[in-house]
Amino acid sequence: MRSRASGYTKKTGKVIFDEDKFRELTVLERSYYRKVASKMEVSKTTVGRWAKNGLIRPHTNAIKPALTEANKISRMRWCLSHIQPAIYEGKLLYHAMLNTVHIDEKWFYMTKASDRYYLLPDEDEPYRSCKSKRFITKVMFMCAVSRPQFGTDGQTIFDGKIGIFPFTEQVPAKRKSKNRPRGTLETKPIPSVNKEAMRECLLNQIIPAIKAKWPANASKEIYIQQDNAKPHLNSSDSQFEALASSDGFKFHLISQPANSPDTNVLDLGFFRAIQSLQDDKVATNIDQLLGNVWSSFEELTPQTLNNVFLTLQSCFSKILEVHGGNNYKIPHLNKERLRRTVGLPTSLEVEENLVRESLEYLLLPENDVGVSYDIGHLFNVLDV
Repeated sequence: MRSRASGYTKKTGKVIFDEDKFRELTVLERSYYRKVASKMEVSKTTVGRWAKNGLIRPHTNAIKPALTEANKISRMRWCLSHIQPAIYEGKLLYHAMLNTVHIDEKWFYMTKASDRYYLLPDEDEPYRSCKSKRFITKVMFMCAVSRPQFGTDGQTIFDGKIGIFPFTEQVPAKRKSKNRPRGTLETKPIPSVNKEAMRECLLNQIIPAIKAKWPANASKEIYIQQDNAKPHLNSSDSQFEALASSDGFKFHLISQPANSPDTNVLDLGFFRAIQSLQDDKVATNIDQLLGNVWSSFEELTPQTLNNVFLTLQSCFSKILEVHGGNNYKIPHLNKERLRRTVGLPTSLEVEENLVRESLEYLLLPENDVGVSYDIGHLFNVLDV
């Protein structure tokens, strides 16, 4: 009787990684170990060893907004408009953005359609159910944040968290149930978040919250930055203009460039921080979901929000380097190490050569798209 299967040949030595063969594979043929192993004609264990030894590296690829040439020029001008109109000790610095309030909306879901857990061998698998995975209960929130302010000894003067406001309403129950009688007020998401809902949230919730929480010694000329969603108000809205200059405040509505979530601190990172905390909290109804989002918003420290503002400034420089594109990696600044040693800067430095090159690029005839972001101060400072 044979001791091994017929035709079996024992392989000796490690499989050599064929880099040229790997380069010929399309990105779709490299999506997971089994597919790579099949195309490279090796075992999955071998592919795992290549990854462990650094011969190949994992990468999660996220789709980004498509940008037109006009979008890219607008993004460059937006970034340049955030540079201070003066040179300090031979350096150009970004504005600290202490009088800018970023607002944006986001859906928060009751649960995920798919989640991952680690269980003991004898534990039962969790059972989760809903009527349809396509219609998981969700609520849209409008969030408003500003740059936190700290004292000389590091104490928090202003945490920057204006508030997070749900688009919900109280509706009487049409039928009785074992949980409540008919007519009991229930919290329901607003069916359509339209311009009227946005106006009510901005004028009756966000602006009063800014007035109540704004530091007494800070500038009361405040810029409210939003994206270009159709339901958002514009600066010529009559009701906004009536409220824009009241109680000593002067509010301005400004819109960031189109297709540019990376120019808003909420989309850039703060929403992810809220989501990560909210995902750890169980909710079985809308009221619990609201409570989870509010508590997650309050749990985040001012230092976390300040970190995102610094990351935003570093993204401005990257946008200029790629001429307005979004094909760049978000820089890592080692903010925690800086905080422990020399302290975090209020504004990041931007290289003068980068600014000059960007201005010269915008002066080319084909790049004159007539956008509204004013960068004339930089032409005067650098004599371009």
